[in-house]
Amino acid sequence: MKKNILVVDDSALMRRVLCDIINSDERFEVVARAADGVEALDLLSRNQYDAVVLDINMPKMNGIELLKELKSRKIPARVMIASTDSHEGAKTTLDALELGALDFIHKPMSAVDCREGIFRTNMLEILGAVAGSRIPAFEAEEKVQESRQIISRVVDIARKSSAKVIPGTKVVAIASSTGGPKALQSVVPRLPAELDAPVLIVQHMPKGFTASLAERFDGISAVKVKEAKEGDELQAGTVYIAMGGMHMNVAVSAAGRHTIHYSDEPSREGVKPCANYMYESLCDSRYDKIICVVMTGMGADGTEGIKTLAQRKKVHVISQDQATCTVYGMPKSIYTAGLSNQVVPLEQIAQEIILSTGVKA
Repeated sequence: MKKNILVVDDSALMRRVLCDIINSDERFEVVARAADGVEALDLLSRNQYDAVVLDINMPKMNGIELLKELKSRKIPARVMIASTDSHEGAKTTLDALELGALDFIHKPMSAVDCREGIFRTNMLEILGAVAGSRIPAFEAEEKVQESRQIISRVVDIARKSSAKVIPGTKVVAIASSTGGPKALQSVVPRLPAELDAPVLIVQHMPKGFTASLAERFDGISAVKVKEAKEGDELQAGTVYIAMGGMHMNVAVSAAGRHTIHYSDEPSREGVKPCANYMYESLCDSRYDKIICVVMTGMGADGTEGIKTLAQRKKVHVISQDQATCTVYGMPKSIYTAGLSNQVVPLEQIAQEIILSTGVKA
């Protein structure tokens, strides 16, 4: 059965082009169109769709305003952003992801350019992941508060039970893709400033978005969060997000310190940055234990890298469970390969990281 798609765009020409692209794939069928957020809200209030392709800049009610209304009215929808604003307007795109959009693609200014192979291929790939994903759930404030209280108790336990944590230097390496920015918001801000390990994150995002993502997380987190720069020396209690468009590696300096090094190989697993490079680079590190965390995302990025790493280093692998993944692709690959030491829901990932690394006294 074909997936039912709603296309929301204020340009009649662009709506037609997007619909032509979507309908050209036998997996999908555009069953409704809207010229602005008001029309889309009315349709979404009365009907269910497998996915919504949403523009940002529209009259009457723009895409961000629509997402806010959907959240306020608790109307679930699988939304992918297709907007000319999604590339230059990184903040706007992150706002959309925070409000519940699952993924995004930069839409060329010209409708003619939209028909080109690269945009068409990427759009259909993302739409396939979004349409087949779990319907986003609205997290109750009570649950958020309960999670924060649990984290606070976990930090106290880790501080008092430091003897139970295996001594030695540790690092946390996280991989995530579709649904990742929202999922990471349930992990990074819950890590304590005194976390006794640096945290590396490869989130599949294009160049220009990761700096904004890091800045946003830094403003709401106890740990320091930054976009990793070439030569950065890894410090405990700091989160390093891989720069979009490059592969992030960990190198050991002449002085024996762990530093960030970027490489410019072609895309791998169809993505750049690719988490496999991060994990494989840790084979030559001096860390005694590496906590690998694989979260929501399509594909299998991380599996080969962790498999190689586990042959050289002591690893502890945490994979997100299917029930809380937007797309159960990357964690499923890890689990199927027999690499998972723990399979946990999203809300428990931060506490498992804390218990695995410990906190500084």
